[in-house]
Amino acid sequence: MLVDSHAHLDFPEFASELDQVIERARAADVARIVTISTRVRRFPDLRAIAERYDDVFCSIGTHPHNAAEESTVTADDLLAPARHAKVVAIGEAGLDYHYDHSPRDAQERSFHLHIGVARQTRLPLVIHAREAADDVARILEEESGKGAFPFVLHCFTGGPELARRAIALGGYISFTGILTFKTSEALRAIAASLPADRILVETDAPYLAPGKWRGKRNEPAYVVETARVLAETRAVTPAAIAAKTTENFFRLFSKVPR
Repeated sequence: MLVDSHAHLDFPEFASELDQVIERARAADVARIVTISTRVRRFPDLRAIAERYDDVFCSIGTHPHNAAEESTVTADDLLAPARHAKVVAIGEAGLDYHYDHSPRDAQERSFHLHIGVARQTRLPLVIHAREAADDVARILEEESGKGAFPFVLHCFTGGPELARRAIALGGYISFTGILTFKTSEALRAIAASLPADRILVETDAPYLAPGKWRGKRNEPAYVVETARVLAETRAVTPAAIAAKTTENFFRLFSKVPR
């Protein structure tokens, strides 16, 4: 059994064939999917998808790209939806200095807000960190000083220092199809070095399909290939990686029923 801890199933390309996408995931032995919120104001659509399928769950939050657009979102705007049975995570939130679609101060304010809600709800915070490793690590360490909170650095592409600091705070690291790319030797080295109880796999669908499907639309069924490469990288069997990442998923996303 595998899980896809991060997918964007509300993406328009999925709308016309969502049932088939879910069936292909099930056929690939993907047993749970968490589809991720990028805008609080679009949450009802995301919730409807999660409610439609027993094995699909969702988060609530504002992506850093949309931090300025949703600058008036409050903790209560996150806390109320978080009580829904299908909401199992907060976010994704964090910092993106590659595109800077929102001003950095707006991204940071939103990041702090989401951390506070993760601490209060004990739901894991799904963190977006792109070309912002130093500031992400700084904020995580500052906020952890106020009280621990569960989190995962999703679609990890940061360096070994960010991974080390996140692990030291009790965080998890999640890998996408990027791990399978020929140019990702440094990332695979990080993946090989991490504690076995802190690693996850994900698609970030519809983006970042593994190398054998490079250039095609990604979907949850393809997480099996990322898991295979992670197993090869860590010199264990695919079955062992499937079991370990699934165990880690249920520990972190503790609201998801087994």
